[in-house]
Amino acid sequence: MQKIQPNHLIRFGIFEVNPRTGELRSKGSRVKLQDQPLQVLLAVLEKPGEVVTREELRARLWPADTFVDFDHGLNAAVKRLRDALGDTAENPRYIETLPRRGYRFIAAAVPEASQPEKTQSHPKRWSPALIAAAVLVSAAALLVLDAGGLRSRLWSRFAAQPKIRSLAVLPLANLSGDPHQEYFADAMTEQLISELSRIGSLKVISRTSVMQYKGQKKPLSEIGRELNVDAVMEGAVVCSGNRVRIAARLIYAPGDQQLMAETYERDLGDVLKLQREVAETITQKVKLKLTAVEEARLRNAPEVNPEAYQAYLEATGLDWALYQENEMARSYLEKAIQKDPGFADAYVGLAVTYTLLGEQRFRAPKDAFPQAKQAIRKALELDEKNCEAHSWLGRISWRYDWDWQTAARELSYSLELCPNGARPRRDHALYLAWNRRDAEALAEMAKCREVDPIRSEPLWVEAAMYYHLRNYKVLTEVSRSLAALRPNAWFAHYWFGVGYEGSGQSKEAIYEYQRAVELSQGDSDPTAALAHAYAASGNRAEALKILQELERRSRAGYVSPYMIATVHATIGDKNKAFAYLEKAYLERSSDLSYFLKADLRVDSLRSDPRFQELLRRMNFPQ
Repeated sequence: MQKIQPNHLIRFGIFEVNPRTGELRSKGSRVKLQDQPLQVLLAVLEKPGEVVTREELRARLWPADTFVDFDHGLNAAVKRLRDALGDTAENPRYIETLPRRGYRFIAAAVPEASQPEKTQSHPKRWSPALIAAAVLVSAAALLVLDAGGLRSRLWSRFAAQPKIRSLAVLPLANLSGDPHQEYFADAMTEQLISELSRIGSLKVISRTSVMQYKGQKKPLSEIGRELNVDAVMEGAVVCSGNRVRIAARLIYAPGDQQLMAETYERDLGDVLKLQREVAETITQKVKLKLTAVEEARLRNAPEVNPEAYQAYLEATGLDWALYQENEMARSYLEKAIQKDPGFADAYVGLAVTYTLLGEQRFRAPKDAFPQAKQAIRKALELDEKNCEAHSWLGRISWRYDWDWQTAARELSYSLELCPNGARPRRDHALYLAWNRRDAEALAEMAKCREVDPIRSEPLWVEAAMYYHLRNYKVLTEVSRSLAALRPNAWFAHYWFGVGYEGSGQSKEAIYEYQRAVELSQGDSDPTAALAHAYAASGNRAEALKILQELERRSRAGYVSPYMIATVHATIGDKNKAFAYLEKAYLERSSDLSYFLKADLRVDSLRSDPRFQELLRRMNFPQ
C-alpha cells in the first residue's frame, strides 16, 4: 500500500490532488469536487492497481451508525468523481469498476515528494507484453516505465537536459490482436512522422528509413547511432471500436535517458487531434522553439468521420505505383470523400493516385491529370497550408501544365510548410536537377539523405537527378547501389542501363534494359531504351521489332507517343519522330516535359530547328 502523506501532491495524467487541502486541480485550475468523491479518489490512490472493495469504501465514507442508501450513495459519488476527471465506466482511464466487488485506480500516479533516483538506469526496449499492458489493460503498466519518477528525474536534471534536434519515430506496434490491423499501426506511424516533419527545428527521419526496424529488438541507442539522431520514439497503438489509444515513450539515444512516457486516447473522429497532441507533447518535452504557425497547427485539428479515416488508412496501405492497387486505393479514397467531404488528406491521396496513373502511362494524360488537379484544388480549399497538396500541385504544374514558375513556387512552398518532408524534398531536388540548377540540386539531395539515410528512395531520386545532369559515370555508381538494394525494381536496372549507355557500354546497357523490361512487364520507357541500345550496338533489326510492337500496342490501348518518337529517332526516321513528338505535345505528355531536356535517345534531333521550336512552344526554361 502506498501511504499518502499530507504534504504530498499526488499527480496522475493532467491532474493533481492535495490530500491536505482536499483540492483537485487540472493543469493548474481547480476542479470542484465534493468530499465523498474526493474520499473515493484518495482511497483508490492509496492502493493503485489494487481493488478497493465496496465495503472498504462504506467504512471510509459513512460511520457504522449512519443510515444511508449505500449503493445509491456510492454510485453517485463515483459518478461525480468520474465527471470531474472526464472519465467513463465504459472506457476508463483512471477509475475502473469491478462489478459487485469495488473499484481500482488504473493510471500512473506518483507523490510529488518522491525522491529522484541518484543514478539513471538504462531503459530497455518495451516488450510486446509490456506495451500490451500499457495500451490494452491500462496506463498503470507505465509504472513499469517509471513515468512518475521520470518527471522527478527530469525536474532535478532540468539544467542538464540534453538538446534534441533530431528524432526517429519507430513503427508503432499493433496490439489489436488482428493482423489485418497492421495497416492501421503503420499508417499511424506515418501520420506521426508527417506531423513532426512540419517542425522546422527538428530533423525527423522518414518513414522509409524507420520501417526497417519493424519487429526488430535492437537497443534504442544502437538504432539512434544508425540513424544519426538524438532521440528515438517507440510505442504501440490499438483501435477498438471508435477509440484509439497510443502509448509512447521518448528516449535520448546516446545516454539511454527516458524523456517521456505517456498514453493518449481519443475517439477515432479526433484521431488528427490525437496525432498532433503526441507531436505537441514531444516538442514540449524536448523544449523546441516553435513558430506561431507551427503552434497553431498543433493545437488545432479538424474532426474526421471515423469511417472516412478507416477508408483513408486502407488506401495508404497499398502501393499506388501498381495499377491494380492504384485502382483499389482510389476506391477507398472516393469512399473516404463520400463519408467526409471535408477530409483534405483524402483529396490529396486521390490526386496522387491520378498523377501516378498519368506519369506511369497507365492512362492518357487527359484521363488522369485534370482529375488530379481538381482533387488538389479541393484539398487546398479545405486546408490551404497542406504541404503535401502544395508539393503535388508543383509536380502536376511541372509534368502536365508545363508551368515552370508555379512548379518552382509550389515545390519550394511545400518545404516551407514541411521542412523535413522526405518526399516533397525529393521532388524539389529532382526539379532543380531537371532545371539544371546543379549546385542547388546536389545540396537538396544531401538534405534528402539526412532524413532518409538508409532506404533506397534517396538513391533512385539521386539516380534520376544524375540522369538529368547527364553525369553518366556517377549515375552508374548510384544505380549499382540502387540495384543492390532493390534487385527486383525495374527502375534500378533502367537507370543502370542509362548510365552504361551514356558511358558507351552498349552491351552492358542492353542486359540492364532487358532486365528492366522483364521486371516492368513491358513498360514502354525501358522498352524504348532497349531499342536505342540495340541500335547503338548495330542491331537495327531488334530496334525495328520493338518499334513495331509499340505501334501495335498503341492501336489497342494507350502508349506514350513520346516513347514511340524516341525509337523513330533511334533508327534515323526524324520526320516520324517529330510527328510523334507533336502528338505528345498536343496531349501534354508528362514524358515530354520530364525527359526531353536530357534524354540521350533524342540527341540526334537536337540540332534540328524543329526541336528548338518545340522547346520554345513549351516555354522551356533555359
